[in-house]
Amino acid sequence: MTEPAVSPQPGPQAGIPVAMVAAMLLGDLFEDSTLPVLDVAALAYDARAVTPGAVFFCVRGFTVDGHRYAPEALANGAVALVVDHPLDMGLPEVLVPDVRAAMAPAAARLAGDPTAELAMVGITGTNGKTTTSYLTRALLEAAGKQTGLIGTVTSWVGGTEHPVVRTTPEAIDLQRTFRAMRDGDDVAAVMEVSSHALSLGRADAIHWDVAAFTNLTQDHLDFHADMEDYFLAKRRLFEVAAEQGATLIACVDDEYGARLAREFPQTIGIGIDAPQATLRARDLKAGPASTDFTLDGTAFRAPLPGRFNVLNALVAIAAARALGVDDATIAAALPGAGGVPGRFEPVDEGQAFAVVVDYSHKPDALDNVLRTARELAMRHLIVVVGAGGDRDRGKRPLMGAAAALHADAVIITSDNPRSEDPEAIIAAIAEGAGPTATRIADRREAIDHAIGLAGPGDVVVIAGKGHETYQEIAGGVKLPFDDREVAREALRARLDR
Repeated sequence: MTEPAVSPQPGPQAGIPVAMVAAMLLGDLFEDSTLPVLDVAALAYDARAVTPGAVFFCVRGFTVDGHRYAPEALANGAVALVVDHPLDMGLPEVLVPDVRAAMAPAAARLAGDPTAELAMVGITGTNGKTTTSYLTRALLEAAGKQTGLIGTVTSWVGGTEHPVVRTTPEAIDLQRTFRAMRDGDDVAAVMEVSSHALSLGRADAIHWDVAAFTNLTQDHLDFHADMEDYFLAKRRLFEVAAEQGATLIACVDDEYGARLAREFPQTIGIGIDAPQATLRARDLKAGPASTDFTLDGTAFRAPLPGRFNVLNALVAIAAARALGVDDATIAAALPGAGGVPGRFEPVDEGQAFAVVVDYSHKPDALDNVLRTARELAMRHLIVVVGAGGDRDRGKRPLMGAAAALHADAVIITSDNPRSEDPEAIIAAIAEGAGPTATRIADRREAIDHAIGLAGPGDVVVIAGKGHETYQEIAGGVKLPFDDREVAREALRARLDR
């Protein structure tokens, strides 16, 4: 069963009659006048989160069918069910073709359609969503626009930070969060939009003002049939946003971004190399913690190193401009807009070499991070790399190949093995990394080994988990584990010797 939803709370309206919910979901097809007029206090997709007055959506999941939990929802006080086949439980039922697809419009209606009141920025792509989201929010805040955030690492609602469960929550949770943003005086919101959310309808019923695409590289092929299917899922954000008249932004240095720009000619193309880019960064000057560049004659500083972070900054600049932020404000705010947890995050205990923790767990992301680290290394580049279990297996040899291409020493270790054998995952990475790679399954030991190898002027990259503070093993068990803290412990132990 899916994770429990936050306990549903009443929206700004007194309630919506069940018949109105049905009419809204079915449109002209709704002709059933037998449903009673009952006030709806909340919506839920998890029977454990049902409270009196809630409508329960019997969602078919990947492993369980929510229709099985209708009796529990009834016992917890549900006043109606949304189903894809009759259950005849003596409770009003709204019959729809796809229960999951019905959640977003109903949730938006109950919440008072909050995204119509927010300046909404949606950012999709394989890599860079989190960094770009952080940068965009910082630029909007610098312009005096209190801005909410929904992303991989954290969320901000009404000026307060909150933990997150998944990159894009289910529609009911999402619309409730947008309502809380408006009630907390947010005027804008920046949201990472995953391909899963777009495919599963979680991001439906949102009014977009800006839609942005960073890039597309191999990932999530355990969920999508192939790269074309993966791209078409991302493309849905542009389809909807274009119909709404939103500003579209795409990185045209990326082949898929260039394709989007061709298919949606109104797109603002950003880039470094692509001559067709509308906004093109020039005169790049890399530093150890930032990169300077010029855009339209104005000097900017991306607060993170690497060309890929300049591209992230360009997307954020374009989004901020679209929402009325001037270049002077952007240029002043951008250098201080970094500090994204687990994204090229340094770990410094006074050692004579650099240690960097990064979330890169995809081949292209790892390649970008190691290229940047290679430029910073005066001597050797050492990388600790793994891959998650129960995820796209085809990318594992590619991760190993990227590590071997750039690093002088490769240590392959366990990431989040989940239900898989860590040694089998390591062996798959080693197929790409070659016979010289070191294999150490224990991640703590692997990090300690990498730091033990480093000398003055070297760079150690600990890749894969970034901001995560756990390691997920078999049975869904999450053990406390933070690459940054483990690296600090190893550095302190070495310095104390």
